[in-house]
Amino acid sequence: MKTVLVPTDFSDTAKNAAVFAIRLAEQVKASKIVLYNAYQVPVTIDPAMPVMQMVNIDEMKSISENGLHTLQAELMSLLPEGIMIESYSEFAVLSTNIDEVCTRVGAQLIVMGITGTGSGFEEVLIGSNTISVVNRTKIPVLIIPAEVRYRTIKEILLVCDFRKVAESTPVQPILNILKDTEARLQVLNVSTENIQNREETLVQKEVLNKLLQPHLPGYHFINSDDFAESVNDFSDKNRVDLIITIPKKHGFFESIFKKSHTKQLAFHTRVPLLCIHEEEYER
Repeated sequence: MKTVLVPTDFSDTAKNAAVFAIRLAEQVKASKIVLYNAYQVPVTIDPAMPVMQMVNIDEMKSISENGLHTLQAELMSLLPEGIMIESYSEFAVLSTNIDEVCTRVGAQLIVMGITGTGSGFEEVLIGSNTISVVNRTKIPVLIIPAEVRYRTIKEILLVCDFRKVAESTPVQPILNILKDTEARLQVLNVSTENIQNREETLVQKEVLNKLLQPHLPGYHFINSDDFAESVNDFSDKNRVDLIITIPKKHGFFESIFKKSHTKQLAFHTRVPLLCIHEEEYER
């Protein structure tokens, strides 16, 4: 990992994510942090406001550039030796432009903050900029809860459903983060059914062992219908520093009625959450 992209809206949550990115860059020996602000015409749903508003694009650009300059200056004192920090600002929609930006700056990781606990309505229908980026990008996204501060990553937890492990596991990015952090790996399954001793689970477990060599993770199974809280409880008890989740692609109707485990964790996690898409990496 050489370059980390940090999208920002200049909120306290985004600034916390930027500080986290700097500390992480130091641990994994990354060489560059890129701060990025995508600004766009504000949208109002207030019926009392006119449908069309005159927007000064040059003023928006100036606000964005000044915000990045101020943030970069604040972060300079935290930069370890050997790590550069740059900033980019442009008129764009963050989620649709994110991959192009990553290609332009050579980013291998995106670090973003997420605020608070989403309501049921927010989780199902609205989401957030962070969730939109996770859904759109091919690049791994590290989500930092607003209240989380950096601590050295020593324990990593991979959340696994033990379904088609060989086809769905993004092996190389997982191996990369394990190598870069020198952390220990645990694997957790949370299911409404007890699948631990099923023949198929045992087969998939062996497949995962082979994929993750030379790492030999510990395996844990929790029978529960509260996915996010079970993951959080396990993480608290086992001092987990980073959770890895693999977002699944669903059909349109299934995505409406089925809660995404990744989205649940993103809104409720108490630990940094690394989202790596299953289909984006060749083995």
